[in-house]
Amino acid sequence: MTKVVEFVVKSIADTALKNEQYFSELDAVVGDGDFGYSIGRGFEKVLENWDSIDRTIPGNFFKDVAKIIMSSVGGVSGTIWGTAFLRAGMTLGTNETAKKEDIVPILRAVAEGIKKRGNCDLGDKTYLDTLIPTTNAIEAAINEGKSDLEILEIATQISAEAAEATRPMVAKRGRASYTGDRSIGTLDAGSVALATMIKSLSEAWRA
Repeated sequence: MTKVVEFVVKSIADTALKNEQYFSELDAVVGDGDFGYSIGRGFEKVLENWDSIDRTIPGNFFKDVAKIIMSSVGGVSGTIWGTAFLRAGMTLGTNETAKKEDIVPILRAVAEGIKKRGNCDLGDKTYLDTLIPTTNAIEAAINEGKSDLEILEIATQISAEAAEATRPMVAKRGRASYTGDRSIGTLDAGSVALATMIKSLSEAWRA
């Protein structure tokens, strides 16, 4: 199952690099405009060090990715993405395999990590506004016995809807929060990035 973990992380990295300019343009509307560049450099380093990442167990793989990102990306993006992968690794612990049943606990742990590190919550116009509803949908799909592809298709739909739902929100965290009501009508770059990554993963899985 480590191969599946590798596949997921590789897909996320490839999507971050492919959409670097798009993510930065979204961020530039009310933010610094460096979001896409920041995560792009982090995942670029992950791919550069791909062969040296620990593959003994899935948890170690996630932790190594976290270390690479935190050491190569400054500011909020490095902290948030590093925390996300670290929490994923901690959730799996020393388990020799990663199972479908681990997905929701991992995503819940990632959300809690982002809450604490970013001092944010649902409704603040952040990653969480896509991550939490998507996790809820994935949990329901798993409980209903859906196939892997069906789960990814559901996650793609819900994440896209959740990202779009950030448009009327007022940004309460990050540089965008400085613009106050001017952030209304804009999409949260992090939420869109997450939805884009899920869509790309679903397409790659189907292929």
